[in-house]
Amino acid sequence: MTRYVFKDASEAAMAVSERIVTLLGQRPHAVLGLATGATMEPVYAALVTAHRMGRVSFSRAASFNLDEYVGLPAQHPASYRSTMNRLLFDHIDIDPARTHVPNGLDSDPHRAAAAYEALIATSGPIDLQLLGIGRNGHIGFNEPGSSLNSRTRLVELHAETLQANRAFFADGAVPRQAITMGIAGILSARSIVVLATGTAKQAAIARSLAGHFDADCPASALSEHGDVSWYLDDNAASATRAA
Repeated sequence: MTRYVFKDASEAAMAVSERIVTLLGQRPHAVLGLATGATMEPVYAALVTAHRMGRVSFSRAASFNLDEYVGLPAQHPASYRSTMNRLLFDHIDIDPARTHVPNGLDSDPHRAAAAYEALIATSGPIDLQLLGIGRNGHIGFNEPGSSLNSRTRLVELHAETLQANRAFFADGAVPRQAITMGIAGILSARSIVVLATGTAKQAAIARSLAGHFDADCPASALSEHGDVSWYLDDNAASATRAA
């Protein structure tokens, strides 16, 4: 496990984007595991800029997003498919058919979850998994109580997660269920990059870095992986200095 600390959130996000640019330069056909959320927006903006400057191509790459809301049309502005298209996919040279997001509109979300897990298995392994971390320690939508052995599945979102995501919905009505890659699936990636910024994430980061898995803090499962890099700004890093 490696920790990098940056002056502010902008510098941390830029460093993460450069990590992805470097990977694609070395491995153009890399499989990327992607995350959504406000923390990731500057990462994707930097990648779009790098692509426009001719510094990186995504033409041979593939991507798998961590999660998607259940019952939300892909065209909904708060869906993760729509979000990823708007922030990244529509502005780079990636083949849309190679950008994968769970199907939250399948009439059987359990079937959709199993299909997504199978697709990752046949297309992967994921070379680099990008993660944020929730205030309650969730990664993807693996909420507290998630099993270390969990795979892609239907989940119920906790009240704290619903509250945190309400700002992305004009009517405040956040779907209560999602399909998410599981903890075991995340740990199957060759390397993992966690971007965490701001004082609100300090407690979750400290619990994640305790060195053992605690089901009440899903991100603590990352201690089970041999290649995890934490990219933190100064506001988040006080937790690591005490760890």
